[in-house]
Amino acid sequence: MAVYAQELEDLLRKAFPNAQITVEGSDGKHMSAMVVDESFRGMNRVQQQRAVYAALKGKMDGANGELHALALTTKAPE
Repeated sequence: MAVYAQELEDLLRKAFPNAQITVEGSDGKHMSAMVVDESFRGMNRVQQQRAVYAALKGKMDGANGELHALALTTKAPE
């Protein structure tokens, strides 16, 4: 089963309701996302990305994950 842009955005929106979120990609396996959220302030990039992966609720877990690749950009608002 593939993960499409709207589903990915909905998962991210649940975890980061006030974030600026942009999701791109149409094949359901290779996507890109940018998440800009105040909760990332003071976190390093790895911590930010771990928070996003946790929000995906296993969609990228190993060989059985529905989403194969996610180009991810995270940051706190400027």
